[in-house]
Amino acid sequence: MKKLLVLLALCASGMYTAQAQKFAYVDTEYILEKMSEYTAAQRQIEQMSSQYQATIEAEIQKVDQLFRTYQTERGRLNEAQRQQREQEIISKEQAVKELQRSYFGQEGTVTRRTEALIQPIKDRVQRAIDALALEGGYAVIFDIAAAPGFIYTNPAFDLSGKILEKLGINN
Repeated sequence: MKKLLVLLALCASGMYTAQAQKFAYVDTEYILEKMSEYTAAQRQIEQMSSQYQATIEAEIQKVDQLFRTYQTERGRLNEAQRQQREQEIISKEQAVKELQRSYFGQEGTVTRRTEALIQPIKDRVQRAIDALALEGGYAVIFDIAAAPGFIYTNPAFDLSGKILEKLGINN
């Protein structure tokens, strides 16, 4: 009898705990797209990337032209001149690759600039989500933008609009 009462008490407390947890979701991609500072930052990053890409393409064209010139003159060059030209072409190719890495690599200019512009905006969204989670007593808030594996989401549990309101953005 005592075991049965303990088992019933555990089941009742487990049911209470399961019912007390609240779950919801947000779509941070949707939220960020509604933020003017995010779209402005995206435009700035795209513009910077385009400029850097144009610079790299111009340098690649210079290396290609240097190689084509070498190909046409190769027969008239002695061995030392050929080696010098080949080394020059290789050095310029390496310089272009290094330039590309400095712009677009993991520690590149575009990556650092993206981090500097976008991270404060994402932090602001995260603070709004955290505040709403505390206010609403939510145990878990999923981000459907980060986890696209959801096959169904009930719009009643979408807090994206409330996050936009908390950020002062009309959706």
